[in-house]
Amino acid sequence: MKVIAAKLGVSVSSVSLWTRDILLSPAQLKRLEDANPIFNPRLRGRHRRRETCRQVRLTAQEHGREMARQGDPLHQQGCMLYWAEGTKSRNSAKLTNSDPDLLVVFRRFLTQCFSVERERLCLNVNCFLNNGLSLAEIEAWWLSRLGLSVTCLRGAAINRPSRASRARRNTLLYGTACVSLNSTFVVQSIFGAIQEYGGFERPDWLDCEPRSRHQEADAVSSRP
Repeated sequence: MKVIAAKLGVSVSSVSLWTRDILLSPAQLKRLEDANPIFNPRLRGRHRRRETCRQVRLTAQEHGREMARQGDPLHQQGCMLYWAEGTKSRNSAKLTNSDPDLLVVFRRFLTQCFSVERERLCLNVNCFLNNGLSLAEIEAWWLSRLGLSVTCLRGAAINRPSRASRARRNTLLYGTACVSLNSTFVVQSIFGAIQEYGGFERPDWLDCEPRSRHQEADAVSSRP
């Protein structure tokens, strides 16, 4: 816009007004980026950081593949649990369930296979409070069953019973719990192991944010 304004002898704001409805092609945008002396170093730095992060994820996936080849039963159990029930975030391992024994296996998987200290794990509870139990009692029950300390607790989600269900008690007395760990390396190692166990390749787990199970279901249902 500055070049156009200089050639026509008008203000940049006028050129901006005249050209605001013009859509540039990717090739034209690339030419503008390459010609921008301020943007160029930032762009190169962003590309370098992106490639560095990708290499970290790739290394973690190779680590997971190697672990899968060792045939550890707990590692296999944990990976299959995560494949079936985990939220497929790129940087955080999360698994939600109402079965405490299932979550104990997942907790053991993280702490034993990846040497993760229990204090690094996060626990979120999702529950109703119309079963005669307080939130503190429900959270204490989950902490005890999973062998976690109170420092692992994060904000709980309290559900409001509908008018039709207020008179009855909910079947899930203690609700559900989510065990999570913020670690790109652990998540990507699990992704690599799952691919090794399953004998398939999933490039989107490496190069972009994986879709959740609900997004996958929506994508399948929208196909003709």
